[in-house]
Amino acid sequence: MQRNDNLERFPRARLMSGPTPLERLDRLSAELGIDLWLKRDDLTELVFGGNKTRQLEFYFGDAQQQGADTILITGAVQSNFVRSAAAAAAKLGMQSVLQLEERVPDMDEEYYRSGNVFLAQILGAEHMSYPEGEDEAGADAALHARADELKAQGRTPYVIHLGLNHPPLGALGYVVGGQELCAQMPNFDAVVVPSGSGATHGGLLTGLALEGSTAPVFGICVRRDREKQHARMMIVLQNLANLLDVDAARLQARIDVYDDALPPGYGKVNARTRAALEKMARTEGVFLDPVYSAKTFAGLMHLVESQKIKPGQKVILLHTGGLPALFGYQNELADNLT
Repeated sequence: MQRNDNLERFPRARLMSGPTPLERLDRLSAELGIDLWLKRDDLTELVFGGNKTRQLEFYFGDAQQQGADTILITGAVQSNFVRSAAAAAAKLGMQSVLQLEERVPDMDEEYYRSGNVFLAQILGAEHMSYPEGEDEAGADAALHARADELKAQGRTPYVIHLGLNHPPLGALGYVVGGQELCAQMPNFDAVVVPSGSGATHGGLLTGLALEGSTAPVFGICVRRDREKQHARMMIVLQNLANLLDVDAARLQARIDVYDDALPPGYGKVNARTRAALEKMARTEGVFLDPVYSAKTFAGLMHLVESQKIKPGQKVILLHTGGLPALFGYQNELADNLT
């Protein structure tokens, strides 16, 4: 695939001042027998960083072009996306409405009041709740109902949709991220990323392909099993290809997802995830979050164990941030530290 200039057609709110660091993990490289690098998207500049900053640049660019004064978004209770959206809204002089979905059952009180929930309250966001965690159409409809109320009050709302039947503007942020990564390191053997909504995974895969990189992008499932996530990625990449006017089939042929670190499900910490979180902290002094980045690192270690990542290969692990969620999970994590 050739570099695509269609990105310039999309308005973009500048929430980052430059590239995020690419850091070699010397001790883990020696321990795992690979050349391991960490793409530090936990250090994007918007309030505790994270991968969602890149996505929000394009959503907020579109919102600004439409004259919006209020952003509405939906996500899990400890969603980094909704917290980042509240921060971006504050930075750009907008208001935010955050809908928190019940995606993770049987969580304690700390989960509902600490971490991202607390930060969003400081940011002045309006909160609303949605009782289901696997009803994207219903969650989006609830946002539109609130948007209609705001319109009646004279506001100009903008909804950031969750469902797949809307253009994946956020994925454009990781098309840019893929270009940035290739500029920082032209040659590498593989990239390992979390695969949830598909925007980060699909955007990065597309960005790398447009730069001519043939390195595999291993997606680690954080919300759905391998079969369901593969089906979702097919749709995400088709929608993204439509936006950029590129060949979807060539992108879809590169989908490679793994769900070994997923059980027992989204937002639930298993022994493998907990071990990955501790190993990264105690070996490199870098914190991971329990929902996305720790599961992704756990998935990377399984790929090394299974020889899908070969000894000596240069591998980039995408750190997607999410560190405030550590405090929402602190009771569960503290009770099980080794």
